[in-house]
Amino acid sequence: MKVRGLVVLVLAMLAGWGLLVLTKQAARAEPAAKVLHVQRTEDFTVDGSGDAAAWKAVAWEPLMPRIEGRLSYQTRIKTLYSKTGLYVLMEAEDHTITATMNEDFLDLWNEDVFEFFLWPDERCSVYFEYEISPLGFELPILIPNFEGKFLGWRPWHYEGDRKTQKATTVMGGPKQSGARVTGWVAEVFVPYDLLKPLQNVPPQPGTRWRANFYRMDYDDGKNTSWDWSRVGPSFHEYRKFGTLVFE
Repeated sequence: MKVRGLVVLVLAMLAGWGLLVLTKQAARAEPAAKVLHVQRTEDFTVDGSGDAAAWKAVAWEPLMPRIEGRLSYQTRIKTLYSKTGLYVLMEAEDHTITATMNEDFLDLWNEDVFEFFLWPDERCSVYFEYEISPLGFELPILIPNFEGKFLGWRPWHYEGDRKTQKATTVMGGPKQSGARVTGWVAEVFVPYDLLKPLQNVPPQPGTRWRANFYRMDYDDGKNTSWDWSRVGPSFHEYRKFGTLVFE
C-alpha cells in the first residue's frame, strides 16, 4: 500500500509539472492582450501632418512586423477621441510609394496601405474597417463576419457629418506613385455618425471597444505586413483584436 501510494504521488507530481510546462509554453505562445488607453480631446482639424497640439500629449504605440526577415520599417500610431468622433494618426517609415490607385473604395490592400478595424459591440460580429493609401484614397466599409464568412458594405449617404476627415503627407519625396521617400503619415477622423447603427457608440469615459491596426507595404516586391494585436493569417480574426479603453 505504501508503494502504491508513493507511485500515485509521483504520478501526480509529474502530471502537475507537465501542466506547469504546458502553461508556460502557452503563455509564451500567446502574447498578452493589447490594451490602448485613448485620451479625450476637443475637436481639431485633420491635415495629415500630425502637428496638432492635441497629439503632443499622446505617446506613440508601435505596430510589429508579422513575419521576421522581411522589411523592418518602423510603424507607429496614436489615437484620441472627442464628443463627435475618433482620431487616428499613423507614421510609417518607407522607401518607395507603391500606390497607383487614384479613387476611393478600391482594393487598396493590394498596395501600400494603413488599416484599422473598430468593433464597438462584442455581442454582434459586425465591425468597421478603414483603409487609407499614401496618396490619400480611402476605403471605409462595414464588415458583417459570421464564422469567418465576411464581405464589406459601403456607407450610404456618405456625406456631411457622416463623412470621414482624412489627409496624408509624404516625407523625403513627392506624394506620387513610385516616388523614393523616407516615410508617410496618415491622419483620420471617423465621426460616430458614420458608425450608426453599431451599438456602444459614442464611447463614454470607461467604454471599451475591441480594435486592431495594420499596415501593408510592397517595397522590393515583398509583401510585408504589421499589426498591433497579433492575429493569424487573416486581419479579420476579430476575436484576437486588442482593446481601446476610453479615458
